Amino acid sequence: MSSFTPVGGKKQQLKEVLQLRIRPPSSSASMAARVQPPPCRRHVKIDPCVAWRFPATVATRPTFLEVVLTSTRRVRKGPGRRPQSAKRQRFMELRARGWSIRAAAREVGVSRSAGSNWARGYKTYRKGVVVGFVPPLDRLAVREISTWFLSQDERIQIADLRHAGLSIRQVADRLGRSPSTISRELRRNASDGRYRPFQAHRQASARRGRDHRRWIDHKPELRDLVADLLAQRWSPQQISRHLRVKFPADRSMWLCHESIYQAVYLPGSPLLRPSRVAPQHRSPLRTGRDHRRAHQKVERRRPRFAQPMLTIHQRPFRMADRGEAGHWEGDLIIGKDQGSAIGTLVERQTRVVRLLHLPARDSDSLHAALALRMADLTPMLLRSITWDQGTEMARHTEIATTLGAKIYFCDSHSPWQRPSNENTNGLLRQYFPKGTDLSVHSPAHLMAVEDELNRRPRRVLQDRAPIDLFTALLASPDQPVLRR
Repeated sequence: MSSFTPVGGKKQQLKEVLQLRIRPPSSSASMAARVQPPPCRRHVKIDPCVAWRFPATVATRPTFLEVVLTSTRRVRKGPGRRPQSAKRQRFMELRARGWSIRAAAREVGVSRSAGSNWARGYKTYRKGVVVGFVPPLDRLAVREISTWFLSQDERIQIADLRHAGLSIRQVADRLGRSPSTISRELRRNASDGRYRPFQAHRQASARRGRDHRRWIDHKPELRDLVADLLAQRWSPQQISRHLRVKFPADRSMWLCHESIYQAVYLPGSPLLRPSRVAPQHRSPLRTGRDHRRAHQKVERRRPRFAQPMLTIHQRPFRMADRGEAGHWEGDLIIGKDQGSAIGTLVERQTRVVRLLHLPARDSDSLHAALALRMADLTPMLLRSITWDQGTEMARHTEIATTLGAKIYFCDSHSPWQRPSNENTNGLLRQYFPKGTDLSVHSPAHLMAVEDELNRRPRRVLQDRAPIDLFTALLASPDQPVLRR
């Protein structure tokens, strides 16, 4: 039997219905004399192994399929039409590493609803009534396994070939497997006289998995001791160290902190119970979580802005290096209900502060305020600005062009990468308390606060005022750089 390519192996993007008219085989002479079909029709060679997917009225072996494009319905799907094995495997790997469902689905290229179905399962309905439940993906069912076992793709081929009427030995020849393997697969995993490849793969994966019980489940006295300490709000690290001290000679009573975390995060865990003195928290952990928090590596995070941005790791000096003037750190302090803001800038060497009056909390207002407030600085005193990844910096490329300085961005949720600015924002809260409307402060008032703060002597500057050091730099840009 000749090799073939099943119809439907590629994803069909045309919106069409296939009106199928199967014609019996004819001799080469009659084929030559036949009139060519109109341009709107085409002939496609099909294989008998996939003929079962088409209407069951075909009585003879089909050889040619005449396709008429007449409607906007999509091609009907069959088993294995769009294999997702690799995507499912990658999805479960990311979930095991702590990725959220949305992030893992986006990474593998499927919709969020598909990712949710894979992770949580979904109900099936018929006429508005729940008739079944498709369980979530099992990590054993999607992970890469030894070629000793049948894969999901091979089970799909078995279903296709058996529906086409091939014998067990012919199926085994096509797959390169032993006939006894195919026979055993059909005998074990067929139900109601029919072989369903996806259901068969789930059943085989369930049988392949081993019953693994955690050590804390084997020893009731250890489980009770851990539960009692968790109820007293001990951390898993404290419990792990305590067990080694209390039972130095009995290693069976030892547990690492990761084993305790896994026991707590297990769905339906008996360790998830409120304590007597803190009944408002169901989880015994200080964070209050009953599941792992998703984490992503920095290089896997999506960029914050559409335009390429420079990160703090590309800055030509280290965070502790303040030997060169002209490098600034910036941020916003936010007012009541996130409705108002004041821009803050701190020069890293002299600690001089500049405040920005912002009529609105958007990138246009910040761009205009920076261009106005920093216009008096020479290039030697405006080399770079380090900012966080707030949306107010969406026009960072235009700001960099206007100021003639590079804009560097800190990592997400990393305020310690702007230490001078964070410290200054704390000082500014003496003038602009949290929970107040910052839009009521005029530019003149901001200048007064700025001047008062810059005249304070600083211990880090050997009790000198930031304004004195900065004025010296303005008067003589060529003087040697200041040292801490």
